[in-house]
Amino acid sequence: MLTIAGTDPTGGAGIQADLKAFSAQGAYGMSAVTAVVAQNTRGVRRFVALDPAFVLEQIASVFEDVRVDAVKIGMVANAGIAEAIARGLDEYARCPVVLDPVMVATSGDHLLADDAVAAVRELLVPRSTVITPNLPEAAVLADLPARPDDVDAMYEALPALRRLGADWVLLKGGHLGGETSTDILDGERTVELTAPRVDTVNDHGTGCTLSAAIAARLPRQDAVESVRAAKAYLTAALQRSEELDVGGGRGPVHHFHELWDAAARRPEREEAIR
Repeated sequence: MLTIAGTDPTGGAGIQADLKAFSAQGAYGMSAVTAVVAQNTRGVRRFVALDPAFVLEQIASVFEDVRVDAVKIGMVANAGIAEAIARGLDEYARCPVVLDPVMVATSGDHLLADDAVAAVRELLVPRSTVITPNLPEAAVLADLPARPDDVDAMYEALPALRRLGADWVLLKGGHLGGETSTDILDGERTVELTAPRVDTVNDHGTGCTLSAAIAARLPRQDAVESVRAAKAYLTAALQRSEELDVGGGRGPVHHFHELWDAAARRPEREEAIR
């Protein structure tokens, strides 16, 4: 699995979250960095976008040596990098592509230059197997008059999002209120996916984690089952996030909740063997 995205030095979002999610899904993770971000659980301080030619060189370095079963795209940063990624996909990618159109961090900080919105819409969305916009991102991508504010409005927004050219659109309803969180997957068929809303402030990197988990599963499952399994994984990671103590702001989800449980049980098994 290859993630093309920005960094998070505290490990909860961006490439670091993607690699954790890949591993948690049983996939081998690789990365190409688009931007180096100074951020933590409290917010983004600054980011430095890398030279687009160097981003493309990283992508080429991976594809020319290692088999890539899926690509996840996160923070693009600017139009030049979007163009470089599009060239890399055309040259090398013969696999599923998941695009998380990262525009604003959980903290509210902007992560995408204004000139990059059109580039993401025109160059990356049509090359994607699945796109995973949240409601504010959907409004910008599809140039909607207003952000969808209920499930009915989400359904009304789907045709405009589908016309952008991705095979599947996963419109995430996490910004809506209520006791449940409803996402809608639209492609060959339309599936409504609902899960209990988790009451936690530890939601740093949720979008990165979900899209990376989908990418990790697409080589083995169809889009509907990949999204369904990834959503269940993220819900559990949110529910278990309180077990972590990371930062003083919006903490990360618990990417390795299942693995750490297994590791904790291992000494008991080893003792029984002896």
